[in-house]
Amino acid sequence: MNITDKILLTVLFLLGALTLMLSGSVIFDLFGMREMEGNYVDFIVWANFISSFLYIVTAIDFLRKKQWNWQYLALSFVILFGASIAFWFYIDNGGIHEPKTIKAIIFRTIFTGILLISSFIKYKKGLKK
Repeated sequence: MNITDKILLTVLFLLGALTLMLSGSVIFDLFGMREMEGNYVDFIVWANFISSFLYIVTAIDFLRKKQWNWQYLALSFVILFGASIAFWFYIDNGGIHEPKTIKAIIFRTIFTGILLISSFIKYKKGLKK
């Protein structure tokens, strides 16, 4: 495993674990997170929660050297992209939200796209060997 593989694996585990903890805390109202988050958007939190599991599964399959682990990131990207589109409709219809949610969903979707591209490139290189 080279250094880029280790970085990708570390990012997937850390992002997955952090997202699982934060979104799970809001969903299940752990540590008073719902109140601290203010006007959170439920379907965005759920999209992040589902994505956190997909990040962790991707990392586990990456460790197990499965060649198709990029597909989990593709599913996560589709979920986040769909949630982003739904979020824009939600905002356009006057939905109450925190301004930080806009930045967060844009960042999360783009970052997942970057992870997906990195993982897919690794997959393609594995096929050529």
